[in-house]
Amino acid sequence: MMVDQIYLVDSDVFITAKNLYYAFDICPGFWKSVIHHHQAGRVFSIDRVRSELLAGHKTEDLVRWVRNDVPKSFFIQVDTDAVVCAYMDIMMWVQRHSRYLDLAKAKFATGADEWLVAYARVHGSTVVTNEQSAPESRKEVKLPDVCDRFGVHRDNTFAMLRALNVHFNWAGDG
Repeated sequence: MMVDQIYLVDSDVFITAKNLYYAFDICPGFWKSVIHHHQAGRVFSIDRVRSELLAGHKTEDLVRWVRNDVPKSFFIQVDTDAVVCAYMDIMMWVQRHSRYLDLAKAKFATGADEWLVAYARVHGSTVVTNEQSAPESRKEVKLPDVCDRFGVHRDNTFAMLRALNVHFNWAGDG
């Protein structure tokens, strides 16, 4: 992995982290490392992901973190001409793909995934997602499959953390 790789984080990374292995009360270092590496210019997301994250209840830890701790610069605006053009290519491919059911196409069109891929394609970024590839899926358009189709590099949370040399050390007593 290149040292100066830029990572674009999907909402599922944050939601899974909050719900499972990096819950705010047991691993605050994860959340601090995201902010640290953002400030170093390595980790970002997009405005559409911010909207997805803020859809939760305002008292949830993740919603409070996005509102209170994440710098505004973390969530990149994606409405540039080049990104919109890439977005249109992606949406055209999905809509024309005979494998996907109409419901899958409609659901995909309302999320952030297509914008993540479009931005990453234009800017050479890596999309970070925990979603698993399912190229034979008819009921869902999977983010990794769209990345693969459009030549966008993708990684999971753990690969990103390793590439950023993030370590979480226990600091308790005993």
